[in-house]
Amino acid sequence: MMLLGSLVNMLAIFAGCFVGVTLGRFIPERFNSAIEKGIALCVFYIGLDGVLAGSDTLVAILSMVLGVILGELLDLDGRIHALGDWVERRFAKKQSKTSISEGFVNASLLFCVGAMAIMGALDSGLTGDHATLYAKSTLDGITSIVYGSTMGAGVALSGVAVFLYQGLITLCASFIAPFLSDVVIAEMKCVGSLLIIGLSFNMLGMTKIKVMNYVPAVFFPILLTTPAHRQAGFSYFVLLRLCRQPRQSAAVRTRRTTRARLLSESSVPLSASFQV
Repeated sequence: MMLLGSLVNMLAIFAGCFVGVTLGRFIPERFNSAIEKGIALCVFYIGLDGVLAGSDTLVAILSMVLGVILGELLDLDGRIHALGDWVERRFAKKQSKTSISEGFVNASLLFCVGAMAIMGALDSGLTGDHATLYAKSTLDGITSIVYGSTMGAGVALSGVAVFLYQGLITLCASFIAPFLSDVVIAEMKCVGSLLIIGLSFNMLGMTKIKVMNYVPAVFFPILLTTPAHRQAGFSYFVLLRLCRQPRQSAAVRTRRTTRARLLSESSVPLSASFQV
């Protein structure tokens, strides 16, 4: 089964969140704030470690700028929070101390950003080997226990996002594999880790960044780091420079063309041609 690895990953998150929510009921209220701050610091460490994977600062900057423009146009943050609020109103038995939408957004970013999610899904689609996703399922299951105890049931919804994200990569593996080189994956991890750092700042109460609006930035390195895109960008730059040059009269163009032809036919060294 091609999607078995992603399915196991989703079920592991479900199970871990269930255990975490159950254990969270026995944690005294006075410990919750301290635990949440500790988790936020761990999230910051995860993001900081992933940022070091990137090597092209320009790609990260362009990805963030283009990504947030697209995210703001689509209002991803508002839509996701609206969906989480609807689920909370529909299924919550009582007023919860945690927000389902916050737990969903935070956990989805943590579980989807990373090389294991991409490489594991590619292995499942290309070779049918689910070993990487099985290992990721173990890690996500343990992590969701911790997050579920503080973030609540919204962490379980992130399992659906993980399944859709990894499942899509698996199904399209033969098509997208040529575009996901080691360099591209490293830059995607770098950009995604920047979002995780912003997420940790939100969890610490330092900022109120709409992190979900930045999610499209994770995919822009696919375009910005491919050789074809670099060649297209260089060609566009050259064309732009040529267009910005002032118009030349026919006499000037003829004179320069004649000079170039005479230089090519003579034996004048290349260095001397710049003195003509």
